[in-house]
Formats: sequence, C-alpha cells, structure tokens
Amino acid sequence: MTTTSPSTSVSVIGLGNLGQALAGAFLDAGHPTTVWNRSAAKADALVARGAVRAATAAEAVAASDLVVVAVIDQDTARTVLESAAAALPGRTVVNLTTSTPEPARALADWATTQGADYLMGAVYAVPQTIGTDDAFILYSGSADAHERFRAPLALLGGDTFVGSDPGLASVHDVAILSGMYGLFSGFFQAVALGRSEGIKAVDLTGHLNRWIQGVLAVLPEFAAEIDAESYETEASSLDMNATGLRNILAATEAQGLGTDLLSPLQRLLDDQVAQGHARKSLSRAVESLESRKR
Repeated sequence: MTTTSPSTSVSVIGLGNLGQALAGAFLDAGHPTTVWNRSAAKADALVARGAVRAATAAEAVAASDLVVVAVIDQDTARTVLESAAAALPGRTVVNLTTSTPEPARALADWATTQGADYLMGAVYAVPQTIGTDDAFILYSGSADAHERFRAPLALLGGDTFVGSDPGLASVHDVAILSGMYGLFSGFFQAVALGRSEGIKAVDLTGHLNRWIQGVLAVLPEFAAEIDAESYETEASSLDMNATGLRNILAATEAQGLGTDLLSPLQRLLDDQVAQGHARKSLSRAVESLESRKR
C-alpha cells in the first residue's frame, strides 16, 4: 500500500474561496503545492506563502501526483482538464466541484480513459472551516486513489468514501442539500407566521432551534424504519400528523399567508392515509415520493 507524506506533491486548480482554502491547508502541512487559476493574480497570496504558480492548467497537472479541482461547475472542470489531457496519465484527480450525479459520472469516465485515477468529492464546509473538525467531504470513485491519498485529503476535513460509483458523492450531495433546503423552507414558513402577529424572527428562532434539536433525534429512527420498510408505530402516526399539519395550514391561511412550502407534505400524508396506512409511522410518507419512480 502506497502511503503519503508531506513530500506528496499537490496541485490545486481553481482559486476561488474554496480553492484558496484547499491550497492553504496543503501548504500549512508542508506539501509542495502548485496552483493555477485563469485569473493568475488569484494565486499571488498563495505564492507568497510558498506555492508555485503554474502558467497553464496542463503545467499544474504535470507538476503533481495529486490534482485537486475546485472550479465553478462541471463544464468548466471538463474544459480545464481537457486542456491538460496529455498530462493526466498516472495522475490522481480529485474533483471537488459541485455536481449532479450524471455529469459527475461522465467526467469521471472521460478522465479515466485519459489514464487518470479519479475521485469525486462533495464538500460540506464553508471555506473558513476547511481543515477543521467542522468540515467533511464525501468521496466516490477510485477506492485505491482514496486510500493512497487519504493522508493529504484528511487535511481538508473529515472524509468518508461512499462507493466506487463516481456519481455517489453527488447523489449524497443532492440528497443532503435537499434536506437542508427543506429545513430552510420550514424556517421561512415559521418566521412568516410569527411575523404576521408581530413576533420578531430572532425571538421565534430561539424557541424553534430548541425544538428542532430535540426533533432531530427521531431522524435515525425514521431512517431505520425506511430501510427496513417496517412502519409500525405507537407514536408519530400518519393520521395524527396529517390532522396536525392540516390545522397548521388552516391557521396559516387564516393569517393571510401562503402555504406553498408545506402543502406538498400534506399531500404526501393524505396520500398515505388514503392508501390505508393511517396508523403507520410518519416515515412512511417517503413511499409516496418513491411511488413516482416506479
């Protein structure tokens, strides 16, 4: 098994806020670090810290064993890597550019045909937290590449390998961010309702946070029920929640507010109750979403 040390060379392509933080973490750990960005001036601060500025993306790829890409989108990542195709054989590319699953798989297929090992990564961090316990990255693609470069990759934050399909990191990303935006939608609905009666958002949010922290504890239980497809419960049943949510929507409408953010969930609960699952767990609502795929 190949191991890495601070002598492992790293190139970072793309020097936006994330790329700057990634390159900085490698430099701080003593890795020889080459950087490239279309706007060359973005490398100035990193060069002052000891990085080597590459004149082209191809030069950056050729300079290092490990090539980390963090650009604006997958089309840009593909264009940049295509310009460096001749230098790709024998390199390991770790693409931390945000993607959806199919573009991630397509770029992985292309890169591997060029002779590169390839990892796709989904980053859960703001740039300031790169290299801290608050950051983590999910990787998919080449298991050998992940193991080979685990030490330098661990400098960026906690890391987990989720599978050999390069698209899996992006599937996780879309799923996890869906949960995040669902949380935001509930928050916006909550503060709008509070504001309709003069309650300040900052005052309501303190109580909401306290309640949400407790509610989060039920998610692993729901997850186990969903994976087992076993929805027996004596607690949070579908009919109870369907009635409760219907009352909330009615109260929201009475305040003159829209219910667009929560009405879709009401439809899922009502669908499950109509199918005869009224006494089953609330978690069974996921079945109404998945039925559209069948």
